Amino acid sequence: MNIVETVKLHLSDVGYPEASVKTGQVRSISALVFKTIKNKDISNVLSLCTQLLEEMDWALGVIAYDWAFRVRKQYSKETFSIFEHWLFHYVTDWNDCDDFCTHAFGELLSQYNELFEMTTKWVDHSNFAVRRAAAVVLIYPINKNRYSSLNPFKVADLLIKDEHDLVQKGYGWMLKVLSQKEPELVIRYLKAKHIVMPRVALRYAIEKLDDKTKRELMSL
Repeated sequence: MNIVETVKLHLSDVGYPEASVKTGQVRSISALVFKTIKNKDISNVLSLCTQLLEEMDWALGVIAYDWAFRVRKQYSKETFSIFEHWLFHYVTDWNDCDDFCTHAFGELLSQYNELFEMTTKWVDHSNFAVRRAAAVVLIYPINKNRYSSLNPFKVADLLIKDEHDLVQKGYGWMLKVLSQKEPELVIRYLKAKHIVMPRVALRYAIEKLDDKTKRELMSL
């Protein structure tokens, strides 16, 4: 029995895909099956992840991204090409994007800030989820205070006129997270960009600011 069949068997035990299951249930199965993998070298694990992703199934994707995060201590700059391939070929919606980018891919970028410029190329991709990823992938490094060589405002500038609401919400979310680290810089940016920034992005960006500042920015 190959890894895909093994995972599907465990998922069927909780009724998937016929029954709706929670992400927590899938993650529990992910942890259980991961323990049975004898060769946990990153090359083997990421190969197994790719097999799961090729099924284009939500639950298998959750497990693939979870396993990729579990081998984070083995990441290298070369991991980027594998992750980018996944992003381009298997990420199709906001939930895939966020799961992947706020854990495995975000961790990779936090380890290797020098990969940042390669992520900015995503802003021109035809898939909105890839464009969203250019912002969302910064959230993990920002939260972990490992973003000294990243430029979140550059990404916001590149995405600021994107017409897709989920891209607007994505970079708004990223700015919101940044506002908890560097509120004055974010406030200054929003004051400078409020004319061209969609209101949905602005609303997301100000969520963690104090009420007085929120009112001031929304009245601009």
